[in-house]
Amino acid sequence: MGRIGLQLRATLENITRLRAEGEDFRWYLKLKCGNCGEVSEKWQYLRLMDSAPLKGGRGSATMVQKCKLCSRESSIDILSQTIKPYNAEDSEKFKTIVEFECRGLEPVDFQPQAGFAAEGAESGTPFNDINLLEKVCCLCFIVNLIIQLSFPKLLVQNKYPAHARD
Repeated sequence: MGRIGLQLRATLENITRLRAEGEDFRWYLKLKCGNCGEVSEKWQYLRLMDSAPLKGGRGSATMVQKCKLCSRESSIDILSQTIKPYNAEDSEKFKTIVEFECRGLEPVDFQPQAGFAAEGAESGTPFNDINLLEKVCCLCFIVNLIIQLSFPKLLVQNKYPAHARD
């Protein structure tokens, strides 16, 4: 399956450098088995700090799991060098903020939650633990958040307009 990028597009108001903060940041994904097509019912999270050994001593990955339906073992890795902030000058444009190396697992959805950080555009004031699902937080800074997973065969978009969330 190869590399899959997670892209973000938003309108940032009065902030810049929106980013996933720390090795314990949780990337919430729904994953699909590349063998049988089974999609996880629940959100699963990946963290940079996690590492699991691959079968047969072939190294390690951020997550290694066996499909509940076909029992095939697959893995996914967060490529730490690809984690990038979304800056004020990126507003209204898609930008890849992280890439995953996928071996038998395919992310089909992403849910932004807590753990993002940003800075005041003019003041440099730090804003920590931003939850992109919370209406109160996002209305001040982030408008019309759109997320997509990009890779050769499939393009998935989720729209999270700040004004439409409860």
